[in-house]
Amino acid sequence: MSIPTALSIAGSDPSGGAGIQADLKAFSARGVYGMAAITALTAQNTQGVTGVHVVPAEFVHQQIRTVFDDIRVDAVKIGMIANAEIATGVAEALTDFTGAVVLDPVMVAKGGHPLLPEDAVAALRQDLLPLATVLTPNLPEAAALLGCDTAATRGEMQTQGRELIEHGPAAVFMKGGHLESADSPDLLISEDTATWLEGPRIETRNTHGTGCTISSAIAAELAKGESLASAVRTAKHWLAGAIEGADSLAVGHGHGPTHHFHALWPVATA
Repeated sequence: MSIPTALSIAGSDPSGGAGIQADLKAFSARGVYGMAAITALTAQNTQGVTGVHVVPAEFVHQQIRTVFDDIRVDAVKIGMIANAEIATGVAEALTDFTGAVVLDPVMVAKGGHPLLPEDAVAALRQDLLPLATVLTPNLPEAAALLGCDTAATRGEMQTQGRELIEHGPAAVFMKGGHLESADSPDLLISEDTATWLEGPRIETRNTHGTGCTISSAIAAELAKGESLASAVRTAKHWLAGAIEGADSLAVGHGHGPTHHFHALWPVATA
């Protein structure tokens, strides 16, 4: 049986809520065969990150090329790149890839702490943005890429989205969860279109890995051959269900994970 495939290039989260673990769960939940090339090992849980061990750039490149040498890859999702050398190595490994590329620029921690040195941000901007079918930044990440203040209004979101398009991605999916509003609007923008995707703000503290999860869900839908607009809408709707179901999981003592398998697992009963 032929099955759509997707490759995640990202860091590992041993607690299972973010990184490649979240990516593989999202791929599986969306009916896609998932693979992973690891860029960094992290020591983290639902309460924070305590350590990072970066994989050598040449070995990241080797992981990717070894997969390509044997297995058809329909879509690639890029997450944590860790440093400039890895960004360049990933770009080189994807030189001949013609499938969809979803780039989730993991750059700023939830508390606002930058996760990438300046040379890595520059390499991300120069080498990886032009490869992206869609870039999926949250508002602090978009601001970090542009070197400006974080957008605080819908108008600023749209302006920054258009500025990001000038750096090479075919489209940008601006995630509006950081706006101070009762709702949670996102914006899908390309060179000649801009579409708002509305959504309610779901009250929960269990949002660990939401950025990894939605970018992987978009990659999964693109791997199936869906249009970008359809893939983004499907992924956003599915993530809303995963967030709504997050409180049914009792995982950790901090910001727990979303429920990737909310549509597949039986509802827990008291």
